[in-house]
Amino acid sequence: MLEIRLNFYANKIILCILIFLLLFPAGLVFAQDDLPPGPVYIVQEGDSLWGVAQRFNVPLTELTRYNGISDPGQLSIGTQLVIPGMEDVQGVLVTRTVPFGENLRSLSRKYGLSVESLARLNRITSPVSLFIGANIILPEEKIEGLSMGHASLSPGESLLELAVKKNVNPWRLVVINSLQGTWDTIPGDSILDPTKPETESPGGLPAAIREIEVDPVPLVQGSTAVIRMQVDGEMDLIGSLFEREFNFFQDTDGSYLGMQGVHAMTRPGFYPLVLNGKLLDGTPVMYSQLIYVRDGNFTYERLVVPPETIDPEITEPEDELWTSLMVNASSERIWKDAFKVPVSPLFADCFPSLYGNRRSYNGSPFNYFHTGLDFCGGVGQDIYAAGTGVVVFADDLTVRGKSTIIDHGWGVYTAYMHQSEILVEVGDHVEAGELIGFVGATGRVTGSHLHFEVIVNGVQVNPMSWLEREYP
Repeated sequence: MLEIRLNFYANKIILCILIFLLLFPAGLVFAQDDLPPGPVYIVQEGDSLWGVAQRFNVPLTELTRYNGISDPGQLSIGTQLVIPGMEDVQGVLVTRTVPFGENLRSLSRKYGLSVESLARLNRITSPVSLFIGANIILPEEKIEGLSMGHASLSPGESLLELAVKKNVNPWRLVVINSLQGTWDTIPGDSILDPTKPETESPGGLPAAIREIEVDPVPLVQGSTAVIRMQVDGEMDLIGSLFEREFNFFQDTDGSYLGMQGVHAMTRPGFYPLVLNGKLLDGTPVMYSQLIYVRDGNFTYERLVVPPETIDPEITEPEDELWTSLMVNASSERIWKDAFKVPVSPLFADCFPSLYGNRRSYNGSPFNYFHTGLDFCGGVGQDIYAAGTGVVVFADDLTVRGKSTIIDHGWGVYTAYMHQSEILVEVGDHVEAGELIGFVGATGRVTGSHLHFEVIVNGVQVNPMSWLEREYP
C-alpha cells in the first residue's frame, strides 16, 4: 500500500515538472518584464534565432548571450528579443524592404529619422547596404512615415525659390527634411512637401515618378527583370542592367515598362540597375541602385556531339548571325497573354533537358550552358508558335539545324530549333498556337526534340517562366 502511494506521488511530481517545462522553456532565462537595455524585436511565426540574427546583422552568439538563451531551439511566437549593440535606442523594432528609388537620404526623410540615426540603427557604412530588397530596421512608431508627398527641385532651383512657389515657410521645409539650412540641398533633390498628399513616390527619384516596381527581387540567373513605372506626363529614359541598355515602352494602362534578361552564367552578386534620361519638363533623371542576382541551382550534364558543331570556326560566325537577328526592339507589343506550349499536349510536360543546365561537350569543361528548354517529340511532330509575332528568320544552320525566330515586339523573341521542316517564311505574321514546323533532329543534337528559346533584350532566359505566367 505504501509503495502504491509513493508511486502516485512520484507520478504527480513528474507531471508537474513536465507542465512547468512546457510553460516555461529552459532556453529563455530572462523574464520578459526584466529585459536588458536596447530595442526589442517580437518573434513572429516562422522566425528562427539565426534568421533574426541575420535580419538585424548581429552575431548569433551575441544575440543568444545577450538574451540569456541557452537553447536556440526554444523560441516561441511572441518572445521579446533585445537586439544588442543599440542600447541607446528604445522601442519595438520592425523591418521593411528597401524598394527601388530610395536611398539613405530619402528614407531618413520618409521616416522622420536623421541620416545618422538611420545609418547607426542599421549599421550602414556603405550605400551598397541599401540595395533593392534589402531589409531596413525601423522603430515601430516610425513605420507609417510622414503623411505628405514629395516635390523635386528643378534644375538650378533653390529651396527658397521652391518655398515661395509652394507658399511654405522655407524653415518648415528645412525642419521636416532634416536639412542643416536652406542651402543644404542638391540639384534635382526630391524633398518632403507638406502641401502635397502622401503618395508611394520613391523619395530618391523626381516626384513626377509616382511609382516604380522591380520584379522579381532578388533576380535569379535566367530570370526576366521587369521594371514598371507610373509617371506624370511623358519621359525619355533608358535603363541599364549588366551594362546592357534597355528601352521603356508605354503599356496600355499608361505605365512605362522595361525588361531585361538575366544571363544564365551571370555570377551571383550585386549589380547596378540604372535610370538615365529626362522627364517631359526637362528634369534630369540619373539614378543607380544595386540589385542582387542569386544562383539558379542548375544541374550539370555531359554530351557527345559531332565535333564540327563545337568548332569555333563554325560556332562563332553562327552565334554572331544569331545575335544580330534579335537586336531590334520594336515599340509595338505584338504578343498577348502568357506564351503557349509550342508542342502537342502529349509532350507538354516532357523535357529531355532544362534551361540553364551546365554542359560539357565531348569531354570539355562545363563552360557551356543550355540556352533553352527541350521538349520531347519524334520527327514530324507539330511545332506551334508560342505567341503572336512576325517571323524574322527561317533557315538551316549547322549548330541549330532548321530554325525559326519570331519577333513578338518590345525586344522579346522566341526561337524553335532542330526542326525537320519549316512551314513559315521571313515576314509572315503568325498567331499564337499556329503550326509553324515539325520536330526534327537537325544540327547539334543527340536525338529528335524541339529546342525552344525565349530571348529578352538579347539574352536567353528561362522559357518555363514565360509559359507559367504572363509577362509583363
